[in-house]
Amino acid sequence: METMANSFSPSGFPLEGLHGDHGDLAVSPGEISVGVVIGRASEYFDFFVFGIASVLVFPDLFFPFASKLDGTLYAFAIFSLAFIARPIGTVVSMAIQARWGRATKLTAALFLLGTCTVGIAFIPGYAELQERSIVLLALLRIGQGLALGGSWDGLPSLLALSAPGNRRGHYAMIGQLGAPIGFVIALALFSFTHTSLSQTDFLDWGWRYPFFVAFAINVVALFARLRLVVTPEFEHMLEQKQLEPVSARELLRDQGHNVLIGAFAALASYALFHLVTVFPLSWLSLYSAQPINQILGVQLFGCVLIAGGIAVSGRIADTYGRRRTLGTLAVLIAVFSGFSPTLLNSGAVGENAFILIGCMLLGLSYGQSAGSVTSNFEARYRYMGAALTSDFAWLVGAAFAPLIALGLSAYFGLAFLSLYLLSGAGFTLLALRLNRALLEREGE
Repeated sequence: METMANSFSPSGFPLEGLHGDHGDLAVSPGEISVGVVIGRASEYFDFFVFGIASVLVFPDLFFPFASKLDGTLYAFAIFSLAFIARPIGTVVSMAIQARWGRATKLTAALFLLGTCTVGIAFIPGYAELQERSIVLLALLRIGQGLALGGSWDGLPSLLALSAPGNRRGHYAMIGQLGAPIGFVIALALFSFTHTSLSQTDFLDWGWRYPFFVAFAINVVALFARLRLVVTPEFEHMLEQKQLEPVSARELLRDQGHNVLIGAFAALASYALFHLVTVFPLSWLSLYSAQPINQILGVQLFGCVLIAGGIAVSGRIADTYGRRRTLGTLAVLIAVFSGFSPTLLNSGAVGENAFILIGCMLLGLSYGQSAGSVTSNFEARYRYMGAALTSDFAWLVGAAFAPLIALGLSAYFGLAFLSLYLLSGAGFTLLALRLNRALLEREGE
């Protein structure tokens, strides 16, 4: 009993593989957790800044020739480009890592992410550059996607693999906390500038401030993560867990079915992600009497619910199982989809309830959505497999969610919002069932 007790750190992590050459704990689990959260928060902040601006700024600045609805749809189309580029960024960055190392790859990716984000702040509007301004916006958005694909450092996988079997759900949710943190910072900055400035000043220069802040946040995130990845101890831990890149062709040839199942297993959560964050802002700004600042305030409170749900999801998953938790939440998301049109047609109370209920469900489901089936990958494929599974989950589930939901709801009615969410829940349940069947066939 004493030997077993001493084999774990006070935080519950196994100590094996975390020691330096002299037996001292070289990289603590707390440091890994901080690196994961900071890295994720910076990435999500960049993306949420663009998403919010797609509603509040870009229709007027880059698409003044279109109606507010069509301008928002055009902005959402550009928003989706990053998710299309993300898998490409992952493949290219893995080749860079294989040749020049993880630190070089991470530095290049975060530098590109920060540069593209701050570069958006310098783009003149359509009135000055006409179509060229839209092209520049699209190119920089693609750059964001390539960079995010390259920012995968293996920390979330290392965190999950190092966790004891009865606490995997808890440690799986830690990296997901970066999403509400990034969203809170983005919402707070836009709320401050939108409240403090006239509409003219906000559209002229105020909206650019959050994009400048993104560069500073990326610098902090870069140093926080490099502090880990450049250490020999950290590299040894990753090598010991076989968290090294393999070719995408080899992965898809040998383990492509696991990539596909993993992407669809998280579909309900990823579809809900943008439908309770970016979509409500667009829908309510077009069709609600609520002031924008009030909507932003409700979403700020929703972020607290997302963070709370993510934290609670770890305990639930450790008690009932991660896949069972994800399946149960998919059913609840399906139920929520049926009430969505009624809520959004019920005035301010119903609109706010849609956001807040959706945020609670999002936190609970999103907390366990990442890597829910990546344990299926053989050890040598897990690093690349986890990255591409996440990329395709975002592409299939979230990339076009604001565009499709707003377009269909505006032109054909909110019932199509329900169908979109319902289809996501259905695919999640189907993928989980298929995954279970494969495991049973393999005798696991």
